[in-house]
Amino acid sequence: MFEALFDQSAVGLHLLDTDLRVVRVNPATPAMQGVRVEDLFGRSFTDVYGLVDPDPVEALARGVLDSGVPVTGRIVGARHKSDPSRERLHEVSASRLQAPSGEVLGLALTVVDVTDREKARARMLVLDAARERVGRTLDVMVTCQELVDTTVPRFADIAVVEVVDAVVRGEDPPLSPLPRDVPLRRAAFGSSEGAGQPQAHPVGDVRSLPTPTPYTQVLSDLRPRAITLGPDLPWLATDPERAEAIRASGSHTLITAPLALRGTVLGLISFYRSGQPEPYDEDDVNLVLQLADHTALCIDNARRYTREHAIAATVQRHLLPPRPASHTAVTTAHLFVSSNGEGEWYDTIALPGARTALVVGNVAGRGIHATATMGQLRTVIHSLATFDMAPDELLARLNETATHLAAERAALPPGDPLHREAFAADCVYAVFDPLTSTCTVAGAGAPSFVVVRPDGTTDILEVPSGPSLGSAEGALFAAANFAIPAGSLLVLCDSSMPPAQPSGGFGAVRRVLTQAGRSLEELRDDILYALAADAGASPNLLLLARTHSFPAERVATWQLDDTPAAAATARRHAREQLTTWNVAPETAFNTEIIVSELVTNAVRYGSPPLRLRLLNDRTLTCEVHDTSPASPRLRHAGVVDEGGRGLFIIAELARAWGTRYTATGKTTWTEQTLP
Repeated sequence: MFEALFDQSAVGLHLLDTDLRVVRVNPATPAMQGVRVEDLFGRSFTDVYGLVDPDPVEALARGVLDSGVPVTGRIVGARHKSDPSRERLHEVSASRLQAPSGEVLGLALTVVDVTDREKARARMLVLDAARERVGRTLDVMVTCQELVDTTVPRFADIAVVEVVDAVVRGEDPPLSPLPRDVPLRRAAFGSSEGAGQPQAHPVGDVRSLPTPTPYTQVLSDLRPRAITLGPDLPWLATDPERAEAIRASGSHTLITAPLALRGTVLGLISFYRSGQPEPYDEDDVNLVLQLADHTALCIDNARRYTREHAIAATVQRHLLPPRPASHTAVTTAHLFVSSNGEGEWYDTIALPGARTALVVGNVAGRGIHATATMGQLRTVIHSLATFDMAPDELLARLNETATHLAAERAALPPGDPLHREAFAADCVYAVFDPLTSTCTVAGAGAPSFVVVRPDGTTDILEVPSGPSLGSAEGALFAAANFAIPAGSLLVLCDSSMPPAQPSGGFGAVRRVLTQAGRSLEELRDDILYALAADAGASPNLLLLARTHSFPAERVATWQLDDTPAAAATARRHAREQLTTWNVAPETAFNTEIIVSELVTNAVRYGSPPLRLRLLNDRTLTCEVHDTSPASPRLRHAGVVDEGGRGLFIIAELARAWGTRYTATGKTTWTEQTLP
């Protein structure tokens, strides 16, 4: 059996003496390739195999001789005399031989050539690593760099990824074959030599590929190429920059493959070997094809996200005001802390009576659907604001619209991706009145309202938090009223502010906000830096508003008697005040008529006390306040009717009119455009 084993076994067998010299070998021994048996006897086994690193292997063998503990499955590299340029991998096992008396006789070695098995295993590890690491983000450039970092140096000494420039911007990829003039962007580059490795073009460079080369051929027929590089290749003259980089790197083998998906061309990947002596073979080409397929799918996912994000961002940019509008008593600025969502919005809406509505909200979700929903809610808020509703009432009305939108989404077919996304939106609506130095705030969800007073004190005010918009039909909301002195800074956030921490978090933001003399633009940048340095959660959107006193000389108020003569008195007061303000005669005449009709209605249908107020702001505002809750309404009088035309006349002369209800009654107001 011993003779048959040595003569016929497919496993290489060695018998070594105690000096590790070869005593006997079988024909299957890998070292026998191209070597006579007589040339092996009596020689050290480390010389027989041409080991790449013989010292550790010799130490291993002597350790087995000394300890008697066998070693199995140790992988070592060697170069055979028949092919010294190629490194082979052998699996070696060693056991000590000893006589019954205990005398150590030598070693028995089994040697198996496992080069193909280990290479296949190494390829599988590269592929597994690519599937795990490539495509972790929805960014085209990052995805390409992930592929390079995964394959260098374990598979290639140099890796280059080039992507169609339109794909990086999220546009649809061109169909195959790729036209010659389509520019490609160098998306990623990696080398085992590090940053000192020369490259044809820097990362980010955009240019069309010279033709004909293997790269353009790959993009034409979508078939990979494995090429042995040399100085006499004719296509190198077509692309001098790339040829020079190849010569400088010493690359001897190239595999280039297309990044293609469903008949479209996304780009190109190229792998070079220079430091690794083994050339690429067909199995390596198959691996590159699998890497290319996985990377192309990840790039296309990133492209689709980029496209949707670009569309959503464009729609959002057109839906939102280019900058918050600043009014006589309020100066505003906004800050997008994060660009991850497309459902955030802000607004500053001018209201009658020199008041300003400050709005911040967000819709859960991302993409064009969140942006479209945001646009719908913002439009509804603008429409409701024209009715001069209180913040809590406005949110209740807005919730009705949100509930309707949520019901529409729930009714979508189950296969629609939007059907699985729950509808949710938060909003904070605040109305600042500079004439009373108060701010009335109501919230849906968990927004934050921060005030920095002129003396530097900072408070996160307790805003009554109602349910998220669309989460409950018929939900009720509450409003809170806060005293806001002139010169204060208001900060509205689309989510809850974290508690103040002495070392960071919102504590750092508070210190920024209290810096006196800083413009809103400077504060906005400083807040962004403070939030970026904080590892905790932060809001996506902030609206900053600095309050000012309304000029006393541009407001006039009179108390009126509840008598029929009140209309004449009101006209006289208005005429004198408008003369002081140098209001145009035509506008002044119309204002006297409006004041007369408003006061007459208040005397007839309202309750005392009566108050008239004129405001010279962006428009000329007339307000008459009484304590009756009855609402005036416009109606068309008949031909023979002696009355009923007051509000009709007002509607013709004024740009807008309406009624605002307060805890003490109502205020009927009009606005006229000033020349």
